[in-house]
Amino acid sequence: MATRKSTKLRIPHSQDDCELVGILEQLAPEEPTQGRKIALILHGSMGHKDYLFQKRLALRFPMDSFRFDFRGNHESGGQRIQSGIARDVEDLVTVVSYLRNTYGYEIDVVVGHSRGSVVGMHWLCTSKEGQRVRAMVNASGRYRMDGVYDLYKEQWDFKGPYERTVTVARQTVVERIYPEELEEFSKWNTAIVWDKFPAQIDVLTMHGLLDKTVPSYDAIIYSRALGARTPGTHNLHLVEKADHNFTKRQDEVVDCILEWWDALNQGRLKTGIFMTGVRGKL
Repeated sequence: MATRKSTKLRIPHSQDDCELVGILEQLAPEEPTQGRKIALILHGSMGHKDYLFQKRLALRFPMDSFRFDFRGNHESGGQRIQSGIARDVEDLVTVVSYLRNTYGYEIDVVVGHSRGSVVGMHWLCTSKEGQRVRAMVNASGRYRMDGVYDLYKEQWDFKGPYERTVTVARQTVVERIYPEELEEFSKWNTAIVWDKFPAQIDVLTMHGLLDKTVPSYDAIIYSRALGARTPGTHNLHLVEKADHNFTKRQDEVVDCILEWWDALNQGRLKTGIFMTGVRGKL
């Protein structure tokens, strides 16, 4: 009987002299991959392919998956730029092309956290491959991009570069942010989802009600933007007492995504609050 296999891939970047490093999870590694469906799992700002719920989801998801570090993050080469969402989209295009040309994979679902959600939704709106994707999970995704200024207003006068020290994959990293980068970041067009998001894609939006990085109201805006499409559905799941990273709630996040995925494949999804009618633990 075939067993699950994890393989580290180093993908040459199509737009830069560097490699993107990621992990390919295969449920049946001995079987042909031509035409096989695959899930993409995208990390957020200053994150990496194995943080938060990403690795846990990949190891439990009932489908092959690929998770990787965006340029300048963790093991991937190149430079990370705060305003570089367009560069992140280029990274995603490179990865999709490689998985298609090398393995024959077809993208079936995109799971994004925070910045990864913004990148994933833009790719879905602008790519031919995105028109064939069935599902999207938007966890803690920002809609009002100018809200990024609220993260720094108390520590920074916005006249010069701002430095902060963070821990990424147990390594200390000093991030330097310039005013012009924040300005470019704040102008990224998330409103594209109102008119360009594929009509057939089922979407789950998850957001913590204690999120101090991206206000939970952004999840409401995405619900309004994506909830009127057909035949695709939109489900909103607000997590009480959860922060931006769903700290200490990782397994709960994975459980929710897998439950939603089961409902999708059984044709039980209806637009609205996820698990409407289920009393659960109140």
